[in-house]
Amino acid sequence: MQLRKVTAASAAVLALALSATACGGGKSDDGASGGKKITIGIKFDQPGLGQKTPQGYAGFDVDVATYVAKKLGYSPDQIEWKESKSADRETMLKRGDVDFIAATYSITPEREKLVDFAGPYLLAHQDVLLRSNDNSIKSPADLNKKKLCSVTGSTSAQNIKDKLAPKAQLQNYPTYSACLTGLQNKALDALTTDDSILAGYAAQPQFKGKFKLGGFKMTNENYGIGVKKGSPLKAKINKALEEMVSDKSWQKAVDKNFGPAQYKNEPAPKIGDVKS
Repeated sequence: MQLRKVTAASAAVLALALSATACGGGKSDDGASGGKKITIGIKFDQPGLGQKTPQGYAGFDVDVATYVAKKLGYSPDQIEWKESKSADRETMLKRGDVDFIAATYSITPEREKLVDFAGPYLLAHQDVLLRSNDNSIKSPADLNKKKLCSVTGSTSAQNIKDKLAPKAQLQNYPTYSACLTGLQNKALDALTTDDSILAGYAAQPQFKGKFKLGGFKMTNENYGIGVKKGSPLKAKINKALEEMVSDKSWQKAVDKNFGPAQYKNEPAPKIGDVKS
């Protein structure tokens, strides 16, 4: 009889311990100020926006996400960063792999059917990156018969080829870094994707003064912070983004990450104002 009492008591203690661990170590239901950490998705391979470096994580998206996390009640050492590749973002949010994603995540009607977006927090545009001493390309039409590069699977180069410069010689490279090498050694004439991404690459110390943006603003790309459909985090993140703009932290992050490329950014967009 005594043995059964001890066993029952032990089971109760074990259950209580497990319950406490689950409550204390996990994330809160609303993703804010309730757990020991917050998990945020970013890009790991985009200089100026989201990049994993030997010193840690850096870029505009990282700075925005860190600011938002602080407003939600989390210090930098409570952030767990997860790589969010473009094709994986909706799945990661649906599965709960991350609390939110800040990874050059353009707000589109198709994506809004699957996830919710806070923001936008940056209005970018499709543009081209050119060699700084190349004055032959002054408009998208000048890309005709030029060697134009983008990353395999990207729609950016195809947009130009289909709509703006149908005679452009489209080259698909595996990475933006490979495109940059080709642009630098004159195997290519231009690289195209979002201007914010291009500015991030051009701002790298090894490329200082070697490249320039065309400034063509061919599309509007409204970067938002993705959250799970129906998440109460959306409203909280929107409030944090408004505060980031009002206390000048947003502009400081822009200058820090894009300034070396002389990126002429748009003013901070208003929450909910998605430019088509």
